[in-house]
Amino acid sequence: METFDFKDGNGPVSAHKHVNGEGWVANTANVSETAFVGPNARVFGKAWVSGNAWVSDNASVFGKAWVFNNTRVFGNTRVFDNAVVSGSAQVSGYARVFNNTRVSGNAEVSGNAQVSGNAWVSGNAWVFDNAWVFGYARVFGDARVFGDAEVSDNARVSGYARVSGNALVSDDTDVSGNTQLS
Repeated sequence: METFDFKDGNGPVSAHKHVNGEGWVANTANVSETAFVGPNARVFGKAWVSGNAWVSDNASVFGKAWVFNNTRVFGNTRVFDNAVVSGSAQVSGYARVFNNTRVSGNAEVSGNAQVSGNAWVSGNAWVFDNAWVFGYARVFGDARVFGDAEVSDNARVSGYARVSGNALVSDDTDVSGNTQLS
């Protein structure tokens, strides 16, 4: 029996190298043969990776996170807790997607961005740089949240809206259309 230490405080656990990409997968995780787990990528805990999903570079998927369909998780990203990444979404750079979040469609989360709480990023939306989307916030359509911007609570950013710089969007605020906040 092979073991591997995922450096999560649990010490070495039963694991194997994935047939498609040679990355380490804990025996407690579920990764389909059609998925790709690159040589430096890690999937552990009770995480699921399926479909044509790619986990590569130094990315980690763990906890009870789900990554499936045609998603790409790469760079030094972390997808964990109960987060779900689906569709053709991409998570890259040093981004963190965690708690009960959903990233779907063609959405992208990159740079040092964080999506947490019960937030959703979907459609063709992008969250990047040092932006943070959390609470029950929704970012969708072709919206962009970037810089050091924060979108929280029950706020919604949609359409072609741009939220950037140090902008804070919170409470039940709707930012839509071609609005630009910074």
